[in-house]
Amino acid sequence: MASRREIRRRIRSIKNTAQITKAMQMVAASRMRRAQSRVASARPYAEHIAAIVADIGARPGAGEHPLLARREIRAVDIVTITPDRGLAGALVTNINRETSRLLQSVGAPASIVAVGRKGRDFALRTRTKLTGEFIGMGDHPTITQVGPIAREILDDFESGRADAVYLVYTEFISTLRQRPRTVQLLPVTPPEAEEQPAGTAPWNYEPDNPGLVLSQLLPRFIEFTIYHALLESIASEHSARMIAMSNATDNANELIKDLTLLANKARQAEITKEIAEISGAAEAIRTG
Repeated sequence: MASRREIRRRIRSIKNTAQITKAMQMVAASRMRRAQSRVASARPYAEHIAAIVADIGARPGAGEHPLLARREIRAVDIVTITPDRGLAGALVTNINRETSRLLQSVGAPASIVAVGRKGRDFALRTRTKLTGEFIGMGDHPTITQVGPIAREILDDFESGRADAVYLVYTEFISTLRQRPRTVQLLPVTPPEAEEQPAGTAPWNYEPDNPGLVLSQLLPRFIEFTIYHALLESIASEHSARMIAMSNATDNANELIKDLTLLANKARQAEITKEIAEISGAAEAIRTG
């Protein structure tokens, strides 16, 4: 059994660790609430721009746009959104596993555009071609920061360096649940257009040319899809980190309880030993 001094030293060390994990839990909870608010604010815009793309994509002549054209897949780009930091439970492992699954299933040479340090590290570790890396996006990314990401994959697709582009990110479902998700960015697959309510006039566009409208709309649609996925990933990261730090704090407190009990047993053993020594010495004096 370890000495009482060693046990007390371990208890102090674990208490310090518990204080750190508790502070990280509170910080993550605060950031998570703000991230959730940004996700909720972005979802209506995402739904509306998807509805517009669906409406125009269903019109005659829209399918001729280059960003909608499907071709034989000889090369693929994968945009993977990951955190810059760890300590988020299984979130990083799950998103890297989803990326690995996609790499194996595309059936063509693939390269990674990493948004986040953990995605960059995954590409280097697996020796996957890395065509771009965007590190340090922060907790408050702007649509301007997403622009270079969108331009890079659009250039690859339009130049023929990539025949398909996929986006891998973590979808925020609830505080306790985050799910890796894969969506196809290019070629764009317009969502199915919903039937308009009776008595509602169809949308009109200027110019009345689906191809010209899509030329302006589709790059913005791709850009906002990446931006929305980035917001979802940030909210998922803070939620996962809050839960991971909460579990770490609980485990530390349980370990402190066990060590305190062990220290008490060690103290009782020392007291018993001292009493036995005193009793033995007294008996020796009495009989001596």
